[in-house]
Amino acid sequence: MSNVELLSRITVDAEVCHGKPCVRGLRYPVEFLLELLSSDMTTEQILADYPDLEAEDLKAACAYGARLSQILVSTGNNSNVALSRVFATNLPALLTALSSHDFVELSVSAITIHA
Repeated sequence: MSNVELLSRITVDAEVCHGKPCVRGLRYPVEFLLELLSSDMTTEQILADYPDLEAEDLKAACAYGARLSQILVSTGNNSNVALSRVFATNLPALLTALSSHDFVELSVSAITIHA
């Protein structure tokens, strides 16, 4: 499954988990899945404990985390306070862009979304 296909499994809905990125509209936030994956649990154990998840869902959570870290790392040496303000102010647009696979450029003054 390609990265684009994996990322398409991540959904953002204000009515599900307070708008946090989740897998396939289910109530499994990406952050929760990443925490499980970073613990001592194996993929097989996670899938056994959460039977409505698929192996691709866990890969999708990793792909989403990687994509988000690419955005945050590309911000360079900007002030963390200013960056936090921009990020918080533009979070809905950022999440929409991530879920639609757009390229997102983040600076201390704006978030630019490239289709």
